[in-house]
Amino acid sequence: MISLNKNADRDWIKQRLMGASLCILMVFALLLLRLVYLQLIKGEEYRRLSETNCVRLKSIKSSRGLIYDRHHNLLVDNRPAFDLTIVLEDAHPVNETIEKLADLIDVPFEDLMGSIKKAGKSAFYKPLTLKRDISRDLLAIVEAHKFDLPGIHIDIEPTRHYIYKKTAAHLLGYLGQINRKELQSGSYPTVRTGDSIGRYGIEKSFEPFLQGKRGGRQVEVDVNGRVIKVLKTVPPVSGNDLHLTLDLELQKTAEQLLGENDGAVVAIDPSNGDVLVMASAPSFDQNDFIGGISTKKWQALMTDPGKPMNNKAIQAEYPPASTYKILTAMAALEEKVIDGNTTVFCPGFYKFGNRRYQCWNRNGHGEINMVDALAQSCDVFFYQAGEKIGVDSLAQYANGSGFGRSTGINLAHERRGLIPTAAWKKKRFKEAWQAGETLSISIGQGFNLVTPLQMATFIAAVGNGGTLYRPRIVTSIEDSDGNLVKSIQPEITGGLPASKENLALVQRGLLEVVQGARGTARRIRIKGINIAGKTGTAQVFSRKAGEKFDNETIGRTLRDHAWFVSYAPAEAPTIAICVIIEHGEHGSSAAAPVAGALIKKHLEKYLQKQIP
Repeated sequence: MISLNKNADRDWIKQRLMGASLCILMVFALLLLRLVYLQLIKGEEYRRLSETNCVRLKSIKSSRGLIYDRHHNLLVDNRPAFDLTIVLEDAHPVNETIEKLADLIDVPFEDLMGSIKKAGKSAFYKPLTLKRDISRDLLAIVEAHKFDLPGIHIDIEPTRHYIYKKTAAHLLGYLGQINRKELQSGSYPTVRTGDSIGRYGIEKSFEPFLQGKRGGRQVEVDVNGRVIKVLKTVPPVSGNDLHLTLDLELQKTAEQLLGENDGAVVAIDPSNGDVLVMASAPSFDQNDFIGGISTKKWQALMTDPGKPMNNKAIQAEYPPASTYKILTAMAALEEKVIDGNTTVFCPGFYKFGNRRYQCWNRNGHGEINMVDALAQSCDVFFYQAGEKIGVDSLAQYANGSGFGRSTGINLAHERRGLIPTAAWKKKRFKEAWQAGETLSISIGQGFNLVTPLQMATFIAAVGNGGTLYRPRIVTSIEDSDGNLVKSIQPEITGGLPASKENLALVQRGLLEVVQGARGTARRIRIKGINIAGKTGTAQVFSRKAGEKFDNETIGRTLRDHAWFVSYAPAEAPTIAICVIIEHGEHGSSAAAPVAGALIKKHLEKYLQKQIP
C-alpha cells in the first residue's frame, strides 16, 4: 500500500512540474513574440522616437533693443506674449489634435491646418506657430486640456510694444515677419522663419543693432513632447538700445496741434541737426502690425485718402510756395541783381509779356524793399528778382541749399523733391522753358517740389548762419548693460551759398515776418521772444489769370496748402520748425499758430520758465 501511494505522489508532482514548465514556456514565448514585435516590426518607429523625443534643443527668442527719446523716456519696449505652437512629430494623429484645438479656441480647423501646410515638411520636428499672442483666457483653456492635446505648446516670447499709441509712428516704424527671400539672402543671420524684422522707420534703418541673438535650451521630453527636465541653457543676447534725438513731449504737442488736419511738422535743433519732432498726420497704431495686421485694417489704411502710411515729413512733396522766396532773395543778393537798398513798386500785379502776374495783395504793396518784401510776402518783388536771376541760376542756389536731393537722414524712402531747369523741362516734356515759368518758380509755385524735412533743414541753416547739417535721429547705441556700442556725431553736409552779410539781410526780413508791424505772421508773437519765419500758400491746382474761388466753390481737397517755416530765438536759435497743413489755405492762419505754440512749449522747457 505504501508503494502505491509513493507512485501516485510522483505522478502528481510530475504533472505539476510539466504544467509549471508549460506556463513558463508560454510566458517566455509571449515575451519573445513581444520582443520580435518591438524589435522587428516597431523597432524603426521606436528608435526614431527615442532619438527625437528624448532630448531636444529649444530655441529661445531674444528681446529686441529698447528705444528712448532724448530725455531717456522709454518709447518702445517688449512685453511677454503667449504663442500657440505645435510640434507635428508629437501631435499624432495631427488631424484629430487640430480638431480638438479648433473647438477649444474657436478658430476654424481650416485656418489652423493652413498654417501647417504653409510651413511644409521642413517644420516636422520644429515648433510651428499656429496663433500668436493669444489672450490669457485662451491660455487657460489650452493649459487645462494639455493632456488631450499632444504636441501643442505655449511658448512665452518677447513681443514689441509701442507705448504711446500712434505717437511718432512714422519715425519709429513697425515690424513684420521675415519672408523666405529675405531669409535666403543671408542678410539676417540671426533670424529664423516666423521672426519679425523692421519694416519701416527706425525699426528698419537700425535693424542690425536692434535685433538680438537667439539663445537655446536643451530639454528632456516625453513621447508626447512635454518637457520633463531642462538639461542646459544658453541665454539669448538682447538687442542694443537706441537713444533718439526726439523730444517726446514736443512730439506729442505737435501731434495734438495738428489735430484732425493732414500734414506734417518737423522741428530741428539748428546747432547740430537733431530732429526734435517728426510728426505726420494722419498716423497709425504700430501695435496693429504685431503678429500680422488684419486684412480689414490694412485695407482701411490703404484706402484712407489721408495716406496714413506715408511719412509726409520725408515722402510727401509739395510746392514750397512763398517759403521759397527766402531762397530767391538769397540768390538775388548773391547775383547782385538786388541789394539792401533796391526797391520795387508793387501795384498788385506784374505785367510780363501779354499776361498779368498777380500779387496776393490785389491792392499792391507800393514801393517796397527786400526786407519788407519778405515780411509782407510781396509776389511782385520776387517776380522781378527771379526774372533777373534766371531759372538755371536759381536752380544752382537751390541745389546748394539742399533742395532737389535727399537730406541723408537715416530713414528709408526719403524723396528728393524737384528743382526744375530748362534742360529738365526739355527732357521731361520735350518743350523749351518759357520765361514766364521763371516768375512762377521764383515764388515757389510751378514745377518746384520740396519735402517738409528739406524745408526744416534749410530754415535751420538760415537761422544758424548758413551751416547745413545732416538730420540726426539717433545719438547713441548702447548694449543692454548700458555700455556704449556706437556714438553718432552731428555731421555738416555743406553751407548755404550766401555770404554772411547777405544772409543777415535775409534774416532781417524773416524777423519782420513775425515781429514787424505788417508781417504776415505777426499774430504768433510771443512776448520777450523774437521769432523769425516765413508763411506760404501753395496752390493745389492751376488757376487762370483773374480766376477766383471760395470755399463753397471748390472742395476741401482742392484748397491751397498752408506753410510756415521759422526759428527762435532769432538771435541764437535753439529750434527751427517747418509746418505744412494740407488744404489749410493760409500759412498765416493755419500753419503759423502751430509753430508758434510749439516754439512756446520748447522755450518754456529750454529756459525753464513760464512764457506769457
